[in-house]
Parts: sequence; structure tokens; C-alpha cells
Amino acid sequence: MMQNKYPQKPGLDFILKQAFFYWNKTLIFQLMFSMVFFGILLTSLFFFGSRYGILEQNQVLAEALKDGAKAYMEKIAELSATENYQMFTLAIWMTSAFLYPLNLGMFQIFRKLDLNEKIVLGDLFAGYNGINFFKYLGYYLFWFFIYRFTVPTVLLAILWVAMTIFVAPLMFFTDKRIFEAISLNFKAFKMYFVEIMVCIMVAVLFKYLGFTLFLVGGLFTFPFWNAMIYSLYKTVFSEKS
Repeated sequence: MMQNKYPQKPGLDFILKQAFFYWNKTLIFQLMFSMVFFGILLTSLFFFGSRYGILEQNQVLAEALKDGAKAYMEKIAELSATENYQMFTLAIWMTSAFLYPLNLGMFQIFRKLDLNEKIVLGDLFAGYNGINFFKYLGYYLFWFFIYRFTVPTVLLAILWVAMTIFVAPLMFFTDKRIFEAISLNFKAFKMYFVEIMVCIMVAVLFKYLGFTLFLVGGLFTFPFWNAMIYSLYKTVFSEKS
């Protein structure tokens, strides 16, 4: 149930402080998350890149770039149209979908932190337990399918992220179905529009800041997004009522 008594609505500073608290308290798990995520993603990129001959195309693209931006874009369009490139893209998309439940593991860790329960490394893989894994996999494929069409507009992509920001925790903690969770998310979005939009901007900035300032730091900041979602989720939804 949503907390809809406006005077009790916690401020943005509270939500942000809470997110940084969760992140700071679980730094070792943030690092483990990034190591597993990038370890599998990079292995997949190199394996499928090599298998479908994409890595060899980098040299071709580098040569095209020397002839100017137009030649480079033409070469990219030509490469994107090949069956090999489409198979490579599909493989990476499926790898991303396989990695998605790691995010739910972070929610499990934050919840255990709230309950003062002992956190173990296995909690990071809570999203892979049983049949629920396929539920999260299906949701990510559905979510990404729409996201990739909204990306060129930027604004629609941000709106799609905002309108689905609570879907994963709602599915994970309250066992809601995808469209039921999106409906609840939409109601929350209308009520907490400013908070959600500001938190998305802060989370994205902080998430990638670690890579720009100091490369290794990115391994700690990359999963921060989950702490922000959990902090927002806890503020907007109270499962007791």
C-alpha cells in the first residue's frame, strides 16, 4: 500500500542519505556484484565477438574513421545489417538478461541489513532461486525490448525507466505480476514525480562517476543504482498496510 499522507512524505535528502547508507554498508557486496557482472559480460563479449567475427571488424571501422565520420557511420550501418552482427547483439542481450537477477540479490542484501540478519555471499544470487529466475528473465527481456525503442528519444527512455523503477522490488518482495507492478509503479510515479526523477539523475551520475574519476572505483559505484531504488521503494511503499 502506498503511503499517501502528504505531510508524512519523507524529503529527498532522506531518500538520498538512506541510499548512500545502504551502499556504504555493503561495499564488499557492491564489489562482488561488479566483478561477477563484468566478468561474465566481458567473457561473453569476447567469446561471441570472436565467434561472429565482430572483433575483426574493429580494424575495418578504425580505417573507415580515418576517412571521416560519414564513411564511419556508413560502415557501422553496413555491419549492423549483417546476420553475424545481429546474432552477436542477440547473444549480448541474452547475457544481460541472464545477469539481471543479480540486482534482486542486492535488494535481498539491503532487506537483510534492515532486519539485522547475517548477510552471506549467496544472497547476491537470490534472484536465481527456482522458477522466479525465469520470471525476472522474462521481465527484463520485455523491459529492454521497449527500452531500446525509446533510447533514441532520451526523454521517453527516462520516462520508461521512471515508470518501471519499482517493478523488480515489487515482484521480488510482494510477488506481484509484471503488469500489476507497472500499474502500482505508475501511481507512485504520479505522486513522487520529483523525487523519482531527481533520484534517477543522481543514481546515474554516481553510478558512472567512479569510472570517469578512477577506473577501479567504478566497480564500487556501478551497482549504486540498486541502493537508490531500494531507498525509494522503502519510502514509497509500505507493505504492512
